[in-house]
Amino acid sequence: MKKLTLFLLFAILPCIVVVAQNNEQEAVANAVKKLNQAMINSDKAVLDELTSANLSYGHSSWLIEDKDSFVAAILNGTSGFITINLSEQTISIRNNVALVRHKFSAATDNKGQAPGHINLGVLQVWQKEKGKWMLLARQATRLP
Repeated sequence: MKKLTLFLLFAILPCIVVVAQNNEQEAVANAVKKLNQAMINSDKAVLDELTSANLSYGHSSWLIEDKDSFVAAILNGTSGFITINLSEQTISIRNNVALVRHKFSAATDNKGQAPGHINLGVLQVWQKEKGKWMLLARQATRLP
């Protein structure tokens, strides 16, 4: 009976880990989508909810913003988005940290500029804080 119990434990445990990992990846993917929608809608409440107090938000121009300046730029239109489309997204999770990479294509409407379009490669670092995934860091680079 002990052998059967051990066998079942070792047979089932990897399946439980895979399901938990997939659930967390889905939760992170949903947080990424929710953040992008909040950027399009200039939704302060959602931006606050999804970004860490310690946020380091890096633009492809190498401008670095903290949480307050990132949220302010979205709200005042300095960073304005009409659409955001992601492709080739990968999510890897280790403990309470998720690394998200994707291609970011967006129609922009930045205050004081003509509407434009950007194509970026993005790395985001999400950290699970008090049971919720929060954006801790983001860095973008221009793509051809």
